Parts: sequence; C-alpha cells; structure tokens
Amino acid sequence: MNLEEKVIGNKPIYDGAIINVEKQTVLLPNGEKGFREVVHHSGAVGVLAITDDNKIILVRQWRAPISKETLEIPAGKLDERDNNDAEHATIRELNEEIRVKPGNLKLITHFYSSVGFSDEKMMLYWASNLTPVSNELPRDDGEILKLESYSLDEAQDLIKQGKIEDAKTIMAIWYFALSQK
Repeated sequence: MNLEEKVIGNKPIYDGAIINVEKQTVLLPNGEKGFREVVHHSGAVGVLAITDDNKIILVRQWRAPISKETLEIPAGKLDERDNNDAEHATIRELNEEIRVKPGNLKLITHFYSSVGFSDEKMMLYWASNLTPVSNELPRDDGEILKLESYSLDEAQDLIKQGKIEDAKTIMAIWYFALSQK
C-alpha cells in the first residue's frame, strides 16, 4: 500500500526568525482529505565536542519551551552565514558557544528531530583536538550559557538520573559510549 500523502493546499500560519508554520490540506492514500500542521526549520547542527582528556563539553542553558535549564551538546541552526554548509555552521557554533575550533571534525549522522510535526534536520558532528579561538564570534542575542565538562560515565549517569533529557545530547553520548567499545 502506498502511504504517500499529496499536499493539495497550504495556508501559512506563522513566518518567524527560527521557524515557519503552515497548515496543509492533504489527500490521504484512501482518497479522504486530512490536515497537517507543519513546522519548517532551516536545519541545525549538534556537536559532540571531546576534550583532550576525553570529556564531553556540554552547555547549560535556559529553554523557554520547557521552562527549565537543560544540559546539551553545543548546537544551533543553519543560517544565512552558513550558505547551507552544515560543517561551517558547526565550526561557527563551536566558536560562539564554547570558544573553540576543532582540529578534527567528522559527521556522525543526521536525523529529523520530530517528524510528526517538523522538517528540522539535524547534522550531528564529532569534534576533537580542540583549541581556543583567536577571534570570538558573538553569541546569539539572549543566549546565556554555562560550560560544563563530563566524563562518559558521568554523562551516562546524568542521563539515568534524568538530568540530561535533550534527545540530540542523549544520542551523542550513546554514540560516544559505543565508540569506546
């Protein structure tokens, strides 16, 4: 059975700096009409940044949608400065958030953050051989971060304790754990 839905109409709902939202009218495979609310996103990068002593650098910050602090890997959206180049965005985000540049950078994987309502695609990178930047880029307006470093065991314990709840961060830590075997 073909499961593809055909978009037969869309109505823009919101046009913002980070997301755009539209309501789609779709023709379902069974011939009926349905509706979808879709969040469009420019794409994002996340970085598993590993120090020379094998620690994971995380950023603690306030996240308004869940009204609490989170511990996350450095991450951010692709924007006009990146020209759709995820590696450029990754290097920029490392500078902006944790003030380092990578000697080694490799793509781990990509994934969609929440396919039920959003097209946000995130590229997950591994960065190591980190050195301080000579020219610090400004952080995003309103971005207040606290940097913290954890061993793999400590990070895994934070996941078990429910103190790391961010999906990209959990995925990165699990990847790091698997790579150590």
